[in-house]
Amino acid sequence: QGLPASVKRLFQHPQLAAFAAALESEPQPAEVVVPPNRIPADCTAITPEMLTLVELDQEEIGRIEAAVPGGAANIQDIYPLAPLQEGILFHHLIQSEGDAYIARTLLGFDKRARLEGFIASLNQVIARHDILRTGVHWEGLREPVQVVHRHAEVRVHWLETGPGEDARARLDEYVALGRYRIDVRKAPLIHAVAVQQPDRCLLALPCHHLISDHTTLELLVGEIALLQQGRNAELLEPVPFRRFVAQAKLGVSAAEHQAFFTRLLGDVAEPTAPFGLLDVRGDGSGVEETRLSLEAPLARAIREHARSRGVSAASLFHLAWAMALGVVAGRNDVVFGTVLFGRMQAGAQADKAMGLFINTLPMRIRLRAGSVLECLEQTHRTLSDLLHHEHASLALAQRCSGLPGGTPLFSALLNYRYGSSEKPDYGNAWQGLEALGGEERTNYPVTLSVDDLGEGFDLVVQVVRPTGTRRLGDYMLQALSAIVDALGEAPERALSDVPLLSAAEREQLKGWSENGAPPASAAPIHRLIEAQAAAHPDAVAVIFGEAQLSYGELNQRANQLAHHLTGRGVGPEVKVGIAVERSLEMVVGLLAILKAGGAYVPLDPEYPAERLGYMMDDSGIGLLLTQRALRAQLPLPGGLAVLELDTLALTAEPAHNPDVPLSGENLAYVIYTSGSTGRPKAVAVAHAPLAMHLQAVIGQFGLSPNDRLLQFASLSFDAAVSQWASPLLAGAATVILAAEDRETARLTAEARARGLTAFHLPPAYLRELAATQDESGLPVRLCIGGGEAWPAENYRTACKAFMPERLVNSYGPTEAVISPCVWEGRRDDILQSAYVPIGRPVGERKAYVLDTELNLTPAGVAGELYLGGVGLARGYLNRPGLSAERFIADPYDESGGRLYRTGDLVRWNAEGELEYLGRIDHQVKIRGFRIELGEVEAQLLAQPQIREAVVVADEGPGGARLVGYVSAQAGAEIDTAELRTKLGEQLPDYMVPSVLMVLDALPLNANGKIDRKALPKAEAGSTQAYEAPQGEVEEQLAAIWAEVLGVERVGRQDSFFELGGHSLLAIQIVARVGDRLNQSLSLREVFLHPRLMDMASALNQGEEEQSVADVLASIDAFIDDLETA
Repeated sequence: QGLPASVKRLFQHPQLAAFAAALESEPQPAEVVVPPNRIPADCTAITPEMLTLVELDQEEIGRIEAAVPGGAANIQDIYPLAPLQEGILFHHLIQSEGDAYIARTLLGFDKRARLEGFIASLNQVIARHDILRTGVHWEGLREPVQVVHRHAEVRVHWLETGPGEDARARLDEYVALGRYRIDVRKAPLIHAVAVQQPDRCLLALPCHHLISDHTTLELLVGEIALLQQGRNAELLEPVPFRRFVAQAKLGVSAAEHQAFFTRLLGDVAEPTAPFGLLDVRGDGSGVEETRLSLEAPLARAIREHARSRGVSAASLFHLAWAMALGVVAGRNDVVFGTVLFGRMQAGAQADKAMGLFINTLPMRIRLRAGSVLECLEQTHRTLSDLLHHEHASLALAQRCSGLPGGTPLFSALLNYRYGSSEKPDYGNAWQGLEALGGEERTNYPVTLSVDDLGEGFDLVVQVVRPTGTRRLGDYMLQALSAIVDALGEAPERALSDVPLLSAAEREQLKGWSENGAPPASAAPIHRLIEAQAAAHPDAVAVIFGEAQLSYGELNQRANQLAHHLTGRGVGPEVKVGIAVERSLEMVVGLLAILKAGGAYVPLDPEYPAERLGYMMDDSGIGLLLTQRALRAQLPLPGGLAVLELDTLALTAEPAHNPDVPLSGENLAYVIYTSGSTGRPKAVAVAHAPLAMHLQAVIGQFGLSPNDRLLQFASLSFDAAVSQWASPLLAGAATVILAAEDRETARLTAEARARGLTAFHLPPAYLRELAATQDESGLPVRLCIGGGEAWPAENYRTACKAFMPERLVNSYGPTEAVISPCVWEGRRDDILQSAYVPIGRPVGERKAYVLDTELNLTPAGVAGELYLGGVGLARGYLNRPGLSAERFIADPYDESGGRLYRTGDLVRWNAEGELEYLGRIDHQVKIRGFRIELGEVEAQLLAQPQIREAVVVADEGPGGARLVGYVSAQAGAEIDTAELRTKLGEQLPDYMVPSVLMVLDALPLNANGKIDRKALPKAEAGSTQAYEAPQGEVEEQLAAIWAEVLGVERVGRQDSFFELGGHSLLAIQIVARVGDRLNQSLSLREVFLHPRLMDMASALNQGEEEQSVADVLASIDAFIDDLETA
């Protein structure tokens, strides 16, 4: 008699002596006693006591009997679904067409008789095995069940083809996985579709995974081969599938499963989403596939290290897959699904039984948990532990994580399959038959299948397009090689130190990151403006309304003021405040401070007095330039010297250029930006990065003396530096916009009157300006958007309204000197991202996309943007700690450069351009999902009736929620319920704002950007506080929810998932709605409308549509009666 043993124990003790000792000393698992099937062979009426694995009342049994052809007499057994069957049924129900879990095999036969013989053998196998005669039922039942028919057979459906029609194409189209459906209530769940070609017959065999797995298909093929050869006596006794179901239901308790998965997953707070892919409700279509075979030396090394370290080869592949996913998901704590064989603890002869034994369960691997060897050993232990729980349901495991219900734990899968490189000998069974291919998919967007062939390994990588499967396959190969190398050379090496990116990819990323531009002139910008004044003294330099200054006049006035300032002690590193209205004096004052060697500190007179007072004190200015009309309203501290530019007499001052020695390291300006502490922080910029930047943009934008560029931004905004100075360096003209001309109609008139050729405006203002243009538009040579994220929809609007020769998006924080990155598009560009790309670094700059460990992230993977090179600020004035935190050493620059951490989330696209995804601090977490608010905003802006949109996160009664603010296009109205429905068609439910507020216009700040702080708070009535159901449908639906979810009361604002709902409970909701309300509710509608009132509204709408259909049908019948009377 043999000894009882578990596979888990074998995995834990892979060496013979240790395994033998464990068998002697450790208690062995008890065999599950499978209760008998009590439905007799001649049964004509099934009763509840006949069902030993499932509880059904007589009414539920009656529903099943009515649904099965032949009724009770054709029912052999009824029992629950196995764990993975539950999940597969859910995905079948949620898909309206196609099915992610249909596998398709295509065969060719030399003659029809041979095809018919094959089908006859297939039907013999079906008659032998209960699972092949099984259908699945759920309607009107408290839980789904599988029903074994006594008789079910495959019938061939022959397709008709027209003259000249391609028969193969006709067949492929008919059984295409993205469209073909199998009614899983009707056994058998194997179909046969055939078509006649001139010289052969083609047969497609779609088979549903509810009844089969990889081993089942191998057994099925083997039995057909024996029958084809007349070797019936060699067939083994069939093994009932109910044994496995009993083992899964009666083996390890749910409490034990729950305790294990809570320990494993309890602190997982967000999903692992490779390439940002998180939709696990797909139908398997749109998938790209790559097949790879491991080279023999690598395969041998994997097996040798597995043997020597006492782990399985599968453990190495699981660790390598976690490393590859970590790279493309930007995570060091990775969770993915692993497909377990399912037959390890399924009872005797499970390896010979047909059916769906496999199961998918979560595998968690921490990539920063230790050395390569330690992580490998931990991976092996986790896999061993999972084997004891291989029959747990994925829904149970997910509920044990730190994620709320309805949130997928992972979106990537690893299917490790054992096979053989030797093909079985089927004799002449397949004479006249040719295998033409097979195809199978899952609902997961990222899948790796590993075929362990005994010696070698084959890999199949499947990823939804257009992500690129080959790249992920390469990461997998690189990870395997890196693990093997480390185990051989330095097993104690930290796993986190093992690089996965190839040298070629690292070089490509560094090539994208580093501009490599030649050094710009080292002269400070006022020297370059002086050169323009000397070359073109009579050319127009500055325009303000009807007044203007030539280059000669501007230079002379700035020189005289500069000499006056030097006489007052202004020189290198001396900061001078300037608080003036938009005017010619503004440019004169700025230029004069620079000529005197000082650094200017812009102070916007519109700022609150308290803020201005803080800035004057914090910056340490000893001198302020202003105008008489403003002086009285400024909070001037004692001891501050003040000069009024409009009353100051300078005629006695010298007119020549001051000769103040300056280096590129001397301070040029200090600009204050908002700070997280509530106090603004001062960014200090030196001459060298400023001069480099302005020369770079002049070259990038092609500025020439023929241009007239708008000076729009407030002086307190760093874009103003480029707007007033870059035209002057290029010999062009700066056109200053008066404050009262910022209204869009007046700006349009001013632009036309002054002959503007270029402007640089915030996207929010560009949208407003575009909306006011007539059909002739506002023709300019150069349109630059910048200062905030530019939604793709607004970009298209700007293309139409301004018809520019060049349309540019400029990006950059103040700390990286105005706009270190630039993207230039074309009017016919079709943007795939939510925002306009921010392009590539310009000038002598670098732009790296790095993960949390400062590693380069590959294309398509989100990371934080770090900016470096010449174009960085010194740091923050008087804030050494903050400067050290945000300005760090450049790990990729051996000469000791710096990088600035932007806090912006970006990624490289396939063209080597940066795509902006959002602020890291605007990245919010709702129900465990990380959400980019910009993605939601982009979907709002894509609706034709929406003019403006912004989304914020705030705290509602039920925790964090999204609030959307929108304004309407002229003449349009916004129905928030309809808008929410539209969003639900494009976004997952957790990304649809809980509250939508319609405003006349979104508030803008002084710089023309949306002012989030000025948005009104969400209305009190827009919370999710309890609100009783209204109307009969809502009340009945609430009662069903309460019953299924086990809660006392359900309000009309409650969300199914926030109350604890999940996919399997959703199936029960659908069934009970059909039973009690006599209405059809699809599983997809539960996910689209998780809020009670929205779900009830969907039901009411369906009822109205059905009523209309009934009326039309009655009219048709009445007309038929008249015609036949």
